[in-house]
Amino acid sequence: MLKLLPYVAKNLFRNMRRTLLTILSVAVSLFLLGILFAVYASFYFTSASTDQAQRLITRHKVSLTQAMPKYYTEQIAAIPGVEVVAPQNWFGGIYIDSRPEHFFSRFAVDPQNIFDLYGEFEVPADQLQDFIDDRQGMAVGARTAERVGLKLGQRITIQGDIYPFDIEVTIRAIFHGPNDDLTFFHQKYLEESLPTEWGGMVGFFGIRATSPEVVPQVATAIDDHFRNAPAPTKTETEAAFQLSFINQIGNIKLFLMSIAGAIVFTIMLVSANTMAMSVRERIREVGVLKTLGFRSGAVFWLILSEAALLSAVGGVIGVAAAWFIAKGAGSVMAAYGMSLSLPLWSIPICIGAAVVIGVLSALVPAMSASNMRITEALRHTG
Repeated sequence: MLKLLPYVAKNLFRNMRRTLLTILSVAVSLFLLGILFAVYASFYFTSASTDQAQRLITRHKVSLTQAMPKYYTEQIAAIPGVEVVAPQNWFGGIYIDSRPEHFFSRFAVDPQNIFDLYGEFEVPADQLQDFIDDRQGMAVGARTAERVGLKLGQRITIQGDIYPFDIEVTIRAIFHGPNDDLTFFHQKYLEESLPTEWGGMVGFFGIRATSPEVVPQVATAIDDHFRNAPAPTKTETEAAFQLSFINQIGNIKLFLMSIAGAIVFTIMLVSANTMAMSVRERIREVGVLKTLGFRSGAVFWLILSEAALLSAVGGVIGVAAAWFIAKGAGSVMAAYGMSLSLPLWSIPICIGAAVVIGVLSALVPAMSASNMRITEALRHTG
């Protein structure tokens, strides 16, 4: 088969424009397929950090919009394996206006233990104390502070949208760490502003387990404890909780796989069209090759090898582009606690898929050419 390589290379460069366009088409398709793999891996295969692996989220079993009694805090804290319980409420609201550049998360929390829950955040001791001491204080992630233009000591007003009132807070602490685009203010300040019938309720509980190993047992124990309570719970890892927001869009796995299938089908069409045109132009040459002693099998493998090489070159270019783009985007997203990278296991899958698809798309033209009789091939006029 190695003796056929010079013929394969020569045929590839017979029509440079068509060859380059085909390689580009395959490269773009494999680039998109590689990016899909990177997104899929980011959603479903990203390893949690040590701190994140110890955290769980407990919410109402029916929906995140359903609140739970605040007295659950003490009961959850009494469950073996629980180290920290931090009740939290999503405030929402509008700062200045509704433009995306002014949006940031706002959680009402217990200032005494919120930084015990998020152990990866670093906050100066004096700023932390100022935040704890000021009932209207707010702790802001460094990234949010820089993006929105918030400074220590600055007093801001956040208009309520979920809650029917505005809150006025003073920036008392700026913390650093991964995913430090969060902001926290006092749960008690929120409760004091609420109508009496709304008091004593919590949106969700952030929980830190004593170790990652006990996380499954803690989750089961919490949900079992509140199984027959007026507000039953659903407890899951922090990573699973975050992924649930993405799944609200729909079946993400099916969506990604459907796109991948469309890409594979496109590659097959492009390759099949190229090989059909190439073989049609060379039917007389096939007759000449057979006259010179080339067997049908050699002609068959010659055409398949050409398709495989063409697809492989396009696949390598596309996967390389996907790797660099994912790496660049991942370095930017890392600042927001997210990740994006092309997993190593996907590289041979993408290139192998390109080669296999190229070969499959060339099967019919190759069989047709190899089985053609010499006299029929030599009489062919185009």
